[in-house]
Amino acid sequence: MTQRRRRRRARRGRFGRRAFLAGAGCAALAGAAVLLGRGQTASASSVPPTDEAESNAALPSGEWRAVWVSYLEWAGMDFSSEEAFRAGVAALMDNCLSIGLNTVIAQVRPFGDALYRSTLFPWSHLCTGVQGQDPGFDPLDVLITEAHSRGLSLEAWVNPYRLRSSAKMPPALAENNLANVHPEWVCAVGEGLYLNPAIPEAADYVVKGVAELVQNYAVDGIHFDDYFYPTTDAALDAAQFAASGAGDLAAWRRQNVTALVKAAHDAVKAADATLRFGVSPQGNPDNDLGQQYSDVKAWLAAEGENAVVDYLCPQIYWGCGYTLQSGSTRFAFENIVPEWLAMPRAASTALYFGLGAYRIGEGDGGANEDSQSQWCTGSALARQVESLHSLGAGGWALYRYDSLFRSAQPELADAERTALAALTTA
Repeated sequence: MTQRRRRRRARRGRFGRRAFLAGAGCAALAGAAVLLGRGQTASASSVPPTDEAESNAALPSGEWRAVWVSYLEWAGMDFSSEEAFRAGVAALMDNCLSIGLNTVIAQVRPFGDALYRSTLFPWSHLCTGVQGQDPGFDPLDVLITEAHSRGLSLEAWVNPYRLRSSAKMPPALAENNLANVHPEWVCAVGEGLYLNPAIPEAADYVVKGVAELVQNYAVDGIHFDDYFYPTTDAALDAAQFAASGAGDLAAWRRQNVTALVKAAHDAVKAADATLRFGVSPQGNPDNDLGQQYSDVKAWLAAEGENAVVDYLCPQIYWGCGYTLQSGSTRFAFENIVPEWLAMPRAASTALYFGLGAYRIGEGDGGANEDSQSQWCTGSALARQVESLHSLGAGGWALYRYDSLFRSAQPELADAERTALAALTTA
């Protein structure tokens, strides 16, 4: 196991994280002004402070360029032996380097289970086909070793509440899955099973899991996705809400989520102040506040002892000109990114943007005529990155790895990779 106490010794033998990111970031910013000639300007208020990285030791000093590697990617990996898994991971990391990425966000707890040795969660079924079965090696240890040997950062992606997304995923739950150990903490929404965000003991357990990860493994950060409250149905936590004495259900639910996220942040910092803690909320701020009960605006603005996150990375999975059936273009890439950048933000908090690599060749479903064709150019992602540069954004992440490296449209994905590499490796 890659123990936390071994972390600093290991760093001396690989690229310094901050030095690596600084050098790569400078190269990437060479094309920052490309879109200025297309009539786009960057307002001074939207550009992150120049001392942003210095005010928060956890943030990279250059551009953060990441990719999400999800449980869907693990389903296509060979876990039959450590050697086989390591070969697949080595290829994955090399691919990430080939397009100039510097961070891998690896999903290590997708369903109340673990792709690492844990005393709190059962082994993931993704390792052997059976949840709770030991694969005979530690996948997270392999991921960390292969990432760090190449100068890549590795953030451990955790889904805090989800135990099951459907009756078939996972196909069967281990005896020590929380759905069996603490059924009183669990709520069912359709075929899915989730920890109830209103139960403090469940939230505490999630935080213990974060602490276990950062204490035992040399990860560079912890990453939460956007799955918080699984439904807006008032019946979900009616008993807890009644007992709380609170008067506003939505505000109370936001308090529950913020309490969890804040506690997870503090657990990360207690282990090592230079570790990152970030959340990737939905790109629609209204959904974050009113459906997921994620108080993203407050998280961005909190600072000092009240800090909740090191960064947010909203999922901006829409193209330029994206239009709703109503005719609204609020969520068009060129409109929603500035909306996020205009939100008040602490100097210690970074704002990155998630880009929809899975849209390549498929389109974003907008009512605009080019909702598909603009994703078939071979340069859709690169153009969005150029736009982020012109607006002063601090970084970006691609959802997801397979969409670029195991695509059903390999020629189009290859063109997108080439266009990205031209920006990030020049």
